[in-house]
Amino acid sequence: MNHIIKEITSHWTLPIRHKVMWPDKPLDYVKVPNDNEGRHFGLFIDEKLISIISLFEEKKEIQFRKFATLHAYQGNGYGSQLLKFIIELTAQEGARKIWCNARVDKAGYYRKFGLNETDKRYEKGGIQFVIMEKIVA
Repeated sequence: MNHIIKEITSHWTLPIRHKVMWPDKPLDYVKVPNDNEGRHFGLFIDEKLISIISLFEEKKEIQFRKFATLHAYQGNGYGSQLLKFIIELTAQEGARKIWCNARVDKAGYYRKFGLNETDKRYEKGGIQFVIMEKIVA
């Protein structure tokens, strides 16, 4: 299957965010207040959007948020390809650090990409999160 990663608008991310992350909440729940200020990327297979990620920059630090892959495509490495692409892109563009709010049960996944857990944790919607980061420059 042919796949391509390209920059998209935040509008394109909403259906996947909703279906994968918070299907039991209203669509507005998956919107980020500053979505229009972020950069959004998607991985397409044969022109179908199957994985998304959103980036928000502040002072050369990039936070990635709302990283999700459609359930039918999970476990095939597509999300990993997208995350690897984003980490390399942000480093090339001069970012100092890349970080995320990871679900605690997914921390092991992010460690494979060189992100480390911080001591910052919180809970949202009954789910435990930990802030993970990687110094890229």
